[in-house]
Amino acid sequence: MQPLKKRAEELAAGIDQAYGQLQIDAKVEELAAIDTQLAHSEVWNNVERAQNLSKQSAKLRSGIEPWQLLRAQVADIIELMSLGDSSMLDEFEQQVSAFETEYAGLKRALLFDGEYDNHDAILRITAGAGGTDAQDWAEMLERMYLRWAEKSGLTTTNFERSTGDEAGIKTSVIEVSGSYAYGKLRSEHGVHRLVRLSPFNSDNLRQTSFALIEVLPQIDTPDEVQLDDNDLRIDVYRSGGHGGQSVNTTDSAVRVTHIPTGIVVAIQNEKSQIQNKETALKILRSKLVQLQLEQHAEKLSDLRSGESANWGSQIRNYVLHPYQLVKDTRTKHENKDTKAVLDGDLDEFMTTWLEANA
Repeated sequence: MQPLKKRAEELAAGIDQAYGQLQIDAKVEELAAIDTQLAHSEVWNNVERAQNLSKQSAKLRSGIEPWQLLRAQVADIIELMSLGDSSMLDEFEQQVSAFETEYAGLKRALLFDGEYDNHDAILRITAGAGGTDAQDWAEMLERMYLRWAEKSGLTTTNFERSTGDEAGIKTSVIEVSGSYAYGKLRSEHGVHRLVRLSPFNSDNLRQTSFALIEVLPQIDTPDEVQLDDNDLRIDVYRSGGHGGQSVNTTDSAVRVTHIPTGIVVAIQNEKSQIQNKETALKILRSKLVQLQLEQHAEKLSDLRSGESANWGSQIRNYVLHPYQLVKDTRTKHENKDTKAVLDGDLDEFMTTWLEANA
């Protein structure tokens, strides 16, 4: 009994240490303050603010409650083992082992120590050169990330989607919401390369395709990133996308250019010009933060002109012919089950990268 009790006590000590590192007690206070605000009906006079508070509440709760429950369960089993009932030894062994497994999973949160890791993420997928094959590859990646998000309990919203002329997509911009969305996804930032027999070539020749994945921390409030109006050029134009008759008969599409860096964001999915402008500015703020992280700049005015995740930063190869293998070029982590990876089994790749960069 004593060796098992010692394991449980070591587990409890590890949980207490994680509590401190993750600042769980401070987050509990923050959650209580937000829930107090949401309890007042007046907060819904500003629907956008109320929705942001609700999102913050859900995100905090999902990060707090699993730790609280595990801590309480381990404390309970230590107390039961103190009674010295040897007839329950097998049951105690099973429970401690289960708690250790759960702790190992929760402990991944300790890897998310970046300033924006607990933000939602904006995922932008862009097909590379190569016509229909590259556009089909971009759509395969879109499906892969949507499946990964679903398996991870994260929610997704499509901001912008431009379909290919024959198949696939040219671009797709997706909001990924949930606990540590950006922290989990930031390992995917870069160029993804596919090698396969082309389904769009009559000779069925081997084809190499590329797609650019940009992962940006979503900046929910303008206060987090102050933009100077003098640094912005905003153009409106006739939308060419779907969205209803009013989209195609009004200048609802918006293109925002950040003059100092040359970053351009164009949005046309929404019917309202105001909505498109708000979405474009949200994505621009996120792009600027990502560029700031990459260039280690203290403030926006220090940013150099450049593009986040340029086409030279190839991070992962997906080979479907002549053999089956997905391999990360940075960590060398690989998986021969290409179907599982393309169905969204990405956690091993993400965790390996996070551990290597901890």
